[in-house]
Amino acid sequence: MYEFLEVDIADGVGVVKLNRPEAKNAMNMAMTGELTDAVRSLDADEDVRVIVVTGNGAAFCAGIDLTEGAATFDAAGHAEHNEELGVTDESLTDQFAFWKLRTPTICAINGAAVGAGFTLTLVFDIRIVAEDAKLRMPFVRMNLIPEANSTWMLPRLVGVSRALELFLTGRFFSGAEAAAMGIASSAVPADQVLATALEMAKEIATYAAPMAAGVTKDLVYRALETGDRTGIMTEETKLTWWAGTQPDTTEGVTALMTRGVPNFKQSKHTPVPDDLRS
Repeated sequence: MYEFLEVDIADGVGVVKLNRPEAKNAMNMAMTGELTDAVRSLDADEDVRVIVVTGNGAAFCAGIDLTEGAATFDAAGHAEHNEELGVTDESLTDQFAFWKLRTPTICAINGAAVGAGFTLTLVFDIRIVAEDAKLRMPFVRMNLIPEANSTWMLPRLVGVSRALELFLTGRFFSGAEAAAMGIASSAVPADQVLATALEMAKEIATYAAPMAAGVTKDLVYRALETGDRTGIMTEETKLTWWAGTQPDTTEGVTALMTRGVPNFKQSKHTPVPDDLRS
């Protein structure tokens, strides 16, 4: 049970809902800690094949709760933040590195996502957004720096020029524009965002082998961090042959050939032998 989240699991999909609708789901310290705990707990659950994160109410997330004004970001506020969460800056980075999870994640951006409420979405794998959602990163307008790994990820999604435009203007842009730029996979009417995300999640949960999905995610993100294209191709080849020896491969091939529903049993956390890594 969480104070500021709702969590449900059904049909292999774990759904996490930010639940401060009266505050447009602005993140306080308690919600921040609950979110990391909820997402990582779902990742540890072998019955959860996909994680979907969304917001209750009309907004996805209005960012960090600013009720304390500029004091939110001063040295005392920073120390209080880390002390309450029981983290250092480095361990907080590790906690929110959701791209390292073996479980596929989908962010269903049902409404406004501003500041940290927008950059948060970039640590998830796939984004579905409401067409009319108001999105914005006003950090530089407050003499702050974009966070949540956004300065690394956003240029890789939209290119350096467009990323710097969004960072430096701090302007509003719509969900439809976000999809056109490649930030989101698709933009749909607001009342269809969660349903669209759940439909995608259920397809992944049903047909994607958990081990293969997790390893594929890991390979993609590591490929983004290296300029060694040849090395990545070599690793892909090694991993393909290794995967072919795994218990779920026969199940997956048979299901695909017979158009059946596979019954995968292998752990999504199956370790990859070190000698297969480039």
